[in-house]
Amino acid sequence: MSRPTRRTFAKSAAAAAALTAASYSRVFGANDRVAIGFIGVGNRGDQLLDAFLTHKDVDVNALCDIYAPYLPAASAKVEKSGRAAPKPYHEYRKMLADKTLDAVVIATPDHWHALTFVDSCHAGKHVYCEKPLSLTIGEGRRMADVARETKRVTQVGLHRRSTPFVQEAVKLIQSGAIGKVTVAKSYHCRNETPMGIGSPKDGPPPEGLDYETWLGPAKHVPYNANHCLYKFRWFWDYSGGQLTNFGTHYLDVIQWAIQQDAPKAIACLGGKFGVTDNRDIPDTCEAVWEYDGCLVTFSQFNCNAAAGNARGWSMEFRGTKGTLLLADGNAGYEILPESMRLEELPALSPIARAANSKQGRATQRARLAEAKKGESESAILHARSFLDGIKSGTPTTCPVETGHRSTTATLLARMALLRKNYLTWDAKAERVTNDSEANKLLTYEYRSPWKLG
Repeated sequence: MSRPTRRTFAKSAAAAAALTAASYSRVFGANDRVAIGFIGVGNRGDQLLDAFLTHKDVDVNALCDIYAPYLPAASAKVEKSGRAAPKPYHEYRKMLADKTLDAVVIATPDHWHALTFVDSCHAGKHVYCEKPLSLTIGEGRRMADVARETKRVTQVGLHRRSTPFVQEAVKLIQSGAIGKVTVAKSYHCRNETPMGIGSPKDGPPPEGLDYETWLGPAKHVPYNANHCLYKFRWFWDYSGGQLTNFGTHYLDVIQWAIQQDAPKAIACLGGKFGVTDNRDIPDTCEAVWEYDGCLVTFSQFNCNAAAGNARGWSMEFRGTKGTLLLADGNAGYEILPESMRLEELPALSPIARAANSKQGRATQRARLAEAKKGESESAILHARSFLDGIKSGTPTTCPVETGHRSTTATLLARMALLRKNYLTWDAKAERVTNDSEANKLLTYEYRSPWKLG
């Protein structure tokens, strides 16, 4: 399967937007209910369950998790909403055989996203998949290709795209309201020292956890409490670390705002400098991406929580007329105006100090949009977009190809960190052009018997 170029990607996105409900395996009426099954109802799955249950045209018919204690609590939440008790599953492929399901929500650890996504598409289900889309770039490409081949409606959980104040901020940036953006920065700052997530010893898995299935395609290692459930995030075999956990959210918004879907080059440095736990992702790193005319950074500082910018907000866009600061949560955005130069810079001279003091000083304060207080970043609206896509064929706010491009940027930073090398990227071929060894990290060998369809 050939990979789409940036030009053909735009065409395929337009084609996807033209799909109608008649293109799908079931034609929905305006009042029809969408039957959904959940694969993974742990931390994020539980939050997404809340978001979907908000919508009255949703039935949650099935729940699947390989940690048994999660299922009763999730089922009780569904029943409390006034819906019938969902059928519990241990094996997701058995759940996918349920012909009553229109769609699935995937909230597994990252290393399970590709398998469950591809199998769900082949089973005829529409798919909402949490971010980051994949553990490797090769997985993400396969996921996007299969979704296109099977004509499934997809939504990747980069829900800032559905948040009204983020949408407004992006429109301002794209309209040139802060001038030419040459730098976009993002931050994940918190102090996890000294013990971090701790250093438990290997031991037996807890009752109710199917550890072999939890590992899935990842290599077999002894059970350790930090590897499973939420703390998988701190280990490369199951996650891209905070680079992909938080970084993908931010790079998605940044790429959207600067209207580019891939960097040209990437560098990333960091390490485990301050914590004493058993993680293998860095506690400190900084990634730098070069786009056309714009430098982008993600700073992960987990040994110090001092703010990265004037407001301590997660993103900043530095334009020639002003800086737009963008928050998580409901703080919204704020624009700090620049003083625009009205004269060119003088040539400083030791024999013309008086003239130098007057030249090039004339400036004018830019007049920019007022600050905007926003709503919480809305998983509820993101879920609504997915449901509307299923029912009416309207485009979702973050289809899989978009989610793949945003995840790719952060996975490239992970590759640069692991290779300790500056990487140049061919977005059309989806290959590193200056380091053949780095391309080996585009995929990994699944542990038998798992195979990506």
